[in-house]
Amino acid sequence: MTSPEEVYLKSIPSKNQDLELSILFVGTQMAIGGAQKVLLEQALWFYERGHKVMAVFFYDKEGLHQKWQDISPFPIHSLNAFQQGGNVLVNSFSLLSGLWKLWKLMRWEKFDVIESFTHDSNMVALPLAWLAGIVIRIASHQGVIDGFQRWREKLHSWIINLGIADILVAVSTRTQRQAEAEGVKPERITVIPNGITPIDLELVNRSNTRKEAGVTNSDLYLLSVGRLVYQKGHEFLIHAMPNVLRQYPNTKVGICGDGILRPQLEEKILKLDLSNSVELLGQWDDVSRFLAIADVFILPSRWEGLPIALLEAMSVGLPVIATRVEGVEEVVEDQVHGLLVPVEDSEALEKAILQLINDPKQRNEMGMAASLRIKQQYTVNHMCEEYLKIMKKLSSLKIRSAKTRI
Repeated sequence: MTSPEEVYLKSIPSKNQDLELSILFVGTQMAIGGAQKVLLEQALWFYERGHKVMAVFFYDKEGLHQKWQDISPFPIHSLNAFQQGGNVLVNSFSLLSGLWKLWKLMRWEKFDVIESFTHDSNMVALPLAWLAGIVIRIASHQGVIDGFQRWREKLHSWIINLGIADILVAVSTRTQRQAEAEGVKPERITVIPNGITPIDLELVNRSNTRKEAGVTNSDLYLLSVGRLVYQKGHEFLIHAMPNVLRQYPNTKVGICGDGILRPQLEEKILKLDLSNSVELLGQWDDVSRFLAIADVFILPSRWEGLPIALLEAMSVGLPVIATRVEGVEEVVEDQVHGLLVPVEDSEALEKAILQLINDPKQRNEMGMAASLRIKQQYTVNHMCEEYLKIMKKLSSLKIRSAKTRI
């Protein structure tokens, strides 16, 4: 019987460096988030370089499928493997139906590579890919998942260690250590930081955009971007603002994102009488208009992997105030690209905000250093070149293995 590696060997070009790949990118849910943005930008990068690309998600959480497909030159599929609000029976059937669709796609399209982007997609898609004969199988670890059960961590680690995934890509050294703590063998992990396409704000009229947002040219605008969930710690930014506003009443705060903590955060804003200064902006799939009017970016998270919102803010030259967590510390050097403060410390956050309000020169210098940092090390191009190296290396190893058996 012909093995998948032998089939692959017969299909490749004579020169491995000119290898054109058929790549399947798999995510869990269609939603506005960092992992989804990385998936789609990776897919576009490989598509534009002549590779055959397809993106698949288990379900469309936020009704984004058609919108994403309209702006993407490669096919995007939702497996409809989960029905929001459905009972156990309905979702069991949906999952089985979705897995059958994924299996048929894998068998029909004959992909060379699969890359999955979450623990759930790693655990479900990669075993299917192994059974379907997809030769190169890459898992990724985007960061800590709040509430992820220990038995699922063990299952995930077992799948990686067994070789169902050829490699686990961690997006930071913090996520590398987290993967090891979950039980993944160190030799099965490599680190490739996430990257972004730097946002170009040249076409945005800052003055007009600030006016549209209700921010005057004399206001100092603080921006935070992230889901309204426990991890992101937005309550500490809100609690820091009363003392800031007593000294600088023309300070405004915009928090871009949505989530289950919105009612609690709205209540805190009302209780502290901050309604005229702190605004919950809701969910936006394009935050460039807010980045264009911001003066400082704030990330008060309790933990992070490697936040895309942070990279985007730095790319447009915003100084950063962020908590001293490992995923952030790898990117932001304290007093160079911004200010780092302890986790869950509103007083330290307040002092950092006041420091940057009082020193426009420091804000400008930090912003320029932050932009340079991203352009040098955290672009989509740099990230995808590293993934391509892994794919080529794994391809060479598989070819040698197939030749040895033949």
